[in-house]
Amino acid sequence: MNFKNMTLLRVFHFSTVFILGLFVMTLHAETGEKDINYEKIGIPEGVDPIAETYMPVVASDFETVKAKDVEDKPMIMKRQKDLLERRYDLSNMPSDVMMSGGRKAVQKGVRVKLPEGMTWEKLAGMSPAEIKEKGLFPEGFLPLPHAKHETGGQVFPQNHIDQIMTLEKRSLKRFDVEFDLPDHLMPEFPPPIFISTRPDLGDVSQGKLLSIDNYYEIMHGILTPVQMEGLRLLLTPFPQQQFNQTDDRKVEAPSLGVSCLDCHANGHTNAAFHLNPDTRPQIARFRLDTVSLRGMFNQQIHGSKRSLRSIEDFTEFEQRTAYFDGDHVIAAKKGVNLPDRASQVAMMAQMQNIFDFPPAPKLDTFGRLDPNKATEQELKGEEVFFGKGRCAECHPSPFYLDDKMHDLKVGRFYKPEMINGQYNISDGPIKTFTLRGIKDSPPYMHDGRCLTLEDTVELFNLVTRLNLTKEEKDALTAFMRQL
Repeated sequence: MNFKNMTLLRVFHFSTVFILGLFVMTLHAETGEKDINYEKIGIPEGVDPIAETYMPVVASDFETVKAKDVEDKPMIMKRQKDLLERRYDLSNMPSDVMMSGGRKAVQKGVRVKLPEGMTWEKLAGMSPAEIKEKGLFPEGFLPLPHAKHETGGQVFPQNHIDQIMTLEKRSLKRFDVEFDLPDHLMPEFPPPIFISTRPDLGDVSQGKLLSIDNYYEIMHGILTPVQMEGLRLLLTPFPQQQFNQTDDRKVEAPSLGVSCLDCHANGHTNAAFHLNPDTRPQIARFRLDTVSLRGMFNQQIHGSKRSLRSIEDFTEFEQRTAYFDGDHVIAAKKGVNLPDRASQVAMMAQMQNIFDFPPAPKLDTFGRLDPNKATEQELKGEEVFFGKGRCAECHPSPFYLDDKMHDLKVGRFYKPEMINGQYNISDGPIKTFTLRGIKDSPPYMHDGRCLTLEDTVELFNLVTRLNLTKEEKDALTAFMRQL
């Protein structure tokens, strides 16, 4: 089949899918039909799934939707604020450890609140069944809902919104929802940039946020032409579910869209979040915290649940459907970008593959602590990590990941329920994420439910039944801050 025929076939495919989806959604809209088999899709009787398989293609009048969203926004944000304050200690408690760019201190302390009268030691001594039956699983360890779970979509922190408006005059500010976590619990901004092709240069960001406006000036003479083109494409905005030029959007004016590095700021993360594209119905999807692209060259699977086998696959898939809630029908309506595998995707992948981990001066060539540089507590933490803590079974050195997916079976500890628009089923298998440079990328876990490294240690100690002492837990945290 020649190129022209392949192109025509692709256009025909997307047109057909779009028309079919439009017909089905219009039929339901006109007849008012919503026959839901609650038992089949595993949600509580009478709860609106919002969207079962397909997202709604036919939208109401933009001004009507916007007015309702603006009216509801204070209630939505108060609902999320109340949940966060009920679950966590959100105060500013900086440690004496700085993130890799030296722009922000790593936060310390366990932030997840325990049920009244409970201690971590007492909870760890109870069985999963007893914790579940008595409702004692800490709320902060439950799945964290999207700030507006009913709608979902990408939500950006205010610092990134402000910078992109200044640099590009492009708005990433939604009128229906805002970012929900305080700044001190987020990664430093803008993040430093380390590249594997020029480790001698250290941070090459110049303290700036990369954008389509400044990337050439910052990277000229450092990147190859292929890498530079890849970076340009990673910084080019394309239509997305909430940011596009149709009436079905959540931004004031028609928008060019978002870029890959609007979430993966400087090849790292700014803690932007959305909903995973691979779960249905809508209320059962989970919040997805943006993962860092650092060390992508050593990762063999991509996506929290999709297990895509190359960064090229991931890049192509993100553009086609993940930008649109995993729905290629609605993507056709809003202007899906179909990057060419050979001339665009390959270059974007090459650029992503040179984002490097930050320096870890206390680690040796094999990713283990140098005894001449590490403290006694850090060395104790390393011993726990590779021993009693069993962390290395999923996070082996030197890159502290195993390219596998694992299920913590957290559902053993709680009964699913509706909270802030989410039906919080157990998450199932999730990709192992690297722990190299982990101090730079709070919050933690795939949905950001753990605000500090201390929180993650308490979570794993509880759900994997490790029975660590306080001394061991503190040492483990100290070790991970050196990775």
